[in-house]
Amino acid sequence: MSVVHRLTAGWLVDHLSFINQCGYEICDSFAYPRGVTLDTSVTSTGYCHTTSTFAATSFSRDGPIPGPGDAIETEGRTAKTRYMFREEFFDVSKPHIAAAPEEQLWQGCPEVSLTEIKASSNREEHREGTKSGIRDSKRKRKCVFNQGELDALEYHSKFRKLIWEGTLHLVQEGLKSGFLHRATAELSCRKNVVPGHVGCGLAELCEMAKQFPAVNESDHQAVHVLDDETSIPEQDLLSCVTENSSNSAKIVVLMGQKYLVPPKSSFLLSDISCLQPLLNYKKKYDVIVIDPPWENKSVKRSNRYSHLSSWQIKQIPVPALAAPNCLVVTWVTNRQKHLRFVKDELYPYWSVKTLAEWHWVKITRAGEFVLPLDSLHKKPYEVLVLGRVQGGVKEALRKSEDVLPIPEHKLIVSIPCSLHSHKPPLTGVLADFIKPDVECLELFARNLQPGWTSWGNEVLKFQHIDYFTLLQNE
Repeated sequence: MSVVHRLTAGWLVDHLSFINQCGYEICDSFAYPRGVTLDTSVTSTGYCHTTSTFAATSFSRDGPIPGPGDAIETEGRTAKTRYMFREEFFDVSKPHIAAAPEEQLWQGCPEVSLTEIKASSNREEHREGTKSGIRDSKRKRKCVFNQGELDALEYHSKFRKLIWEGTLHLVQEGLKSGFLHRATAELSCRKNVVPGHVGCGLAELCEMAKQFPAVNESDHQAVHVLDDETSIPEQDLLSCVTENSSNSAKIVVLMGQKYLVPPKSSFLLSDISCLQPLLNYKKKYDVIVIDPPWENKSVKRSNRYSHLSSWQIKQIPVPALAAPNCLVVTWVTNRQKHLRFVKDELYPYWSVKTLAEWHWVKITRAGEFVLPLDSLHKKPYEVLVLGRVQGGVKEALRKSEDVLPIPEHKLIVSIPCSLHSHKPPLTGVLADFIKPDVECLELFARNLQPGWTSWGNEVLKFQHIDYFTLLQNE
């Protein structure tokens, strides 16, 4: 389970453990001569390479190819190749910006006013500027806060105590159990080397797909079920939902890159203009998690990530995908503009009633906030807005026995992945509030989960085989 500790305040979650318990084990059945030993090694890219000491016989996927006149006795074997997500992407040993001693989590939660939070934010920015060698005259903020910053400060002051105290209790449990370690000096600080394939172009492929010949839906399958064939034509992958219904992981090859697909999962690789295959899929969903690519200034400047306007996000056909009383969970940045949009415009437009605001709190392996809690520029937490689809009276009555109450506020505390926008899993925490075996969907996903359908134009991004290491062969 991804949940390490469960308290009234929320959950301490092990994101890495969740990924590695998804079942990334590849089974490959083949035949080879009796007595032959296999030497299995891993290449520098993490791919499995197998050679044989039986040099006189060559091999194909279906088994040995005997030479002229050879009569070779063979036996069937199943090789299991197990992959684990690379630990260094969760090796967050120190805060990104250290808090002042009086602002440490362990010092207790002082009652502070908005003025004191502003002052604390200025001190934090001064420390950051001094550390990076920026002159004080350039770094020093003006005393005037714009309306967006004032709104953010007011929101922060509302939840500050709940976040501080709840995180402290969960961290204390993590330290007691040994999941967290206070002695930061003993922790490793490995360099997180991001694989060079990151620009492999999933989003670009979705854009190119618009130039493919139109598919006749009456002649085209709605679902592509993965079998032992790993290579899938790009047009097939982009024009229907791909499903791994087996109990083992599969590898798919796309544009020469290998991606791991966990068991009992399905996905659609497409952008927002090509959602029809998902609507054609047989399922209505009881849980829909959404991580929209919110528009902001830094995204526009960097030009690294695509983003959608508020109007475009409203066009996502959540009502058509949702089952009666569907639980909708939306990730929101700390910009109050986006939070107000979700609660006041987006959810009402989708006929979703807002129920709760939860917070994901990011900590180090020592249990510290990754950023000072009162930092003005960035916060060590993100917001989740939970709501429920409001259907007709008959539908509501028919499904009322399946509806469990959602707490108004909870914390999800975890060590974050260093890869951009790799959100923590919600499967374990939502299990307390949904019935077993419900249908779950993630929109704008960048990775896959067993038991979930995932959609997005980078839905396989973090499934690339280079993010994993080969653990063992059996």
